[in-house]
Amino acid sequence: MAVARLLPLLIPAIIGLSLAACQPRTNRPACPAGALCLEYGNGADPLSLDPQLIQATNEATIVMELIEGLIADGPDGKPTPGVAQSWETSPDGLVWTFHLRPEVWSDGVPLTADDFVYAYRRILDPKTASSYAYLVYVLKNGQAANTGKAPLETVGAKALDPRTLQLTLEHPAPYLLQLLKHQSFFPVPRHVVERWSATWTQPSHFVTNGPYRLVEWRLSDYVRIEKNPRFHDADKVCFQRVDFYPTNDPISAERRVLRGELDINSSIQSNRVQFLRARRRSADYVHAFPFLTTWYLVFNGRDVPALKDVRVRQALSMAIDRDFITGKLLRAGQIPVTSFVPALVAGYPAPGEARPQPYWAAWPLAQRQAEARRLLELAGYGPGHPLALQMKTSNRPGGSLTIQAIQADWKSIGVRMSVRQEDGIIVYQSYDIRDFQTGIAGWVADFDDAMTFLGLMKSDTGAQNYGDYRNPAYDALLDKADHEADGRVRAGYLAEAERMILADADVAPLYNDVNTNLVNPHITGWVDNAEDIHPIRFLCRNDAGSRTANPAH
Repeated sequence: MAVARLLPLLIPAIIGLSLAACQPRTNRPACPAGALCLEYGNGADPLSLDPQLIQATNEATIVMELIEGLIADGPDGKPTPGVAQSWETSPDGLVWTFHLRPEVWSDGVPLTADDFVYAYRRILDPKTASSYAYLVYVLKNGQAANTGKAPLETVGAKALDPRTLQLTLEHPAPYLLQLLKHQSFFPVPRHVVERWSATWTQPSHFVTNGPYRLVEWRLSDYVRIEKNPRFHDADKVCFQRVDFYPTNDPISAERRVLRGELDINSSIQSNRVQFLRARRRSADYVHAFPFLTTWYLVFNGRDVPALKDVRVRQALSMAIDRDFITGKLLRAGQIPVTSFVPALVAGYPAPGEARPQPYWAAWPLAQRQAEARRLLELAGYGPGHPLALQMKTSNRPGGSLTIQAIQADWKSIGVRMSVRQEDGIIVYQSYDIRDFQTGIAGWVADFDDAMTFLGLMKSDTGAQNYGDYRNPAYDALLDKADHEADGRVRAGYLAEAERMILADADVAPLYNDVNTNLVNPHITGWVDNAEDIHPIRFLCRNDAGSRTANPAH
C-alpha cells in the first residue's frame, strides 16, 4: 500500500459533499459530557472512504474502523476472526468456506454472504477501475473477469446461504488470512451502493458494520466517526467518538500532541525521533518500530529513452550512499538496503539462504561511483553529453532530505538532476499515469509475504507497476511460486524473481523504514508492530473509569 495516493474516480464522490466542508472549522465542539473522545492526527486528508477505491494508509486507518472483513486485525495487527466466526479449507487449499456471525449494517439491514460476493465482483469490474483489483486475482477467474475475458458471475465467490461464503482460489494462497484483512476484501452494503452509486460514502448515506459509523466529513478539517451500537463487540469499544485530522506538517502535529490537543499523531519527522526521546517531557510519547516498508526509486523506462538502458539504471542505483541517508539524515533506525523485499517478511528467504542483492552491493561507495561513471560513458553519457533527469517526489520532510542526498550523489557521477516536489497524493497520481522520469516511492506491505512486494512488478499488475516492468520469465517465476505448496521451494522461486528485478535494476531500493507515532501515555492498548496497525476498538484511556468528559478537547 502506497503512503499517499490519489484516484481521479474519487472526485465525483467528493464533489457531492457540502461546499461548506471546504472551509476549516476553527471552533470544534467539545467532547460530549459523559463520553470519551479520541483526537487522531492522521497525516493527509482522505480522498475516499470507499474500501475498494482507497489506496493510502491514512485512508485505510479510517476505513478499518468503519468496515470489518472476514478477518480482522487484532491489537497487534495479527489476523483475528472478523465477520467470519470459523472456516475450513479443502485438502488442496483451493476452496475456503467461511461461516459468518449474525450481523447487521448500521442501518439495521442484515449483512449477508452476498455482500461479500457483490463486493468482490464490484472491485473486479473493469468499470470500477480499482488499482487494487489485482489482489483479488487470487479468486478463481478474478483476473479474467477484471480484463473482460470472463463474466463477473464466474468469479470464485459464492453465497451458499446468507451466512456461508465459499471462496474458490485460482491457486493455493498460504497468506490468504493475511490478505483477507486488506480493505480490498471488505464487504460493501449492496443495498446502499446500488442506490447511491458514487456518493454512497457521504456521511448521510454511509452504512457500516465495524466498530464505528461515519457521521461527519469536513474536507481539510476532520473526519468524525462515532461508536456503532450495532457492532458485535460494541460493549468493548472504549471511545464514543474519534476525530481524524489531516496533519501534513509533522512539527505542528508534534506540538499539538505535546499540548494535549491531539492524543495520537501517525508520524514523527524522522530526524526528530532521537531528540524527542532524549527529552523527559516527550520521551514516553515516542513509538518507533521496524516497519514492513521499502522506500525505493522508480524509473520511467517506458517513456524516457535513457532509462530504457539497464546500464543507466544500474549506475543511478549504485551511486547512492544509502548509509549516509539513513544514518546521518533520517536517523530513526531506518535500514539501508539494496534488496527490495524487507528482511522482516515472514518465510523469506528460505532458512539459511542469503537475501538477493545486486552484484555491486558489497562494494565501497568510491568503487560503485567509479563503475557508475563507466557505465554511463558506455551508454553515451559523460562530461560532453551529461545525463539530465527530473526527480518527482513528495514534499514530506524525510523526502526532502533524501532527495538532496541523491542529487549530490548523482552530481558526483555527472548526472544533472532537477527536482519537482508536490503533495504526496499528486505525486503518486503522476506515477500511476507515468507522468514522471524518476521518483521516490514507498510501499507498505499489504500482507506479510514477499509476494506483496514482488507482485508489484508483474506485467498484469497495472498502475502500481510504476516502471512498467515486463518480463515473461519473472511472471512465470511468480506463477510457479503461487502454485507451490512447499514453503522452502516457494521462497526459492520468489528469491530468483527478486534477483531478476535487481539485475534489471527495475527499481533501486533505498531503505526499510520504521513506523513512528506520537502517542500520549494516557492512551492504553497500543501495541507496536511491524505492520503499523492499531485498531482503535482496542484503545482506551488509563483514566477512562473515572472520566466523564474530555475537557482537553
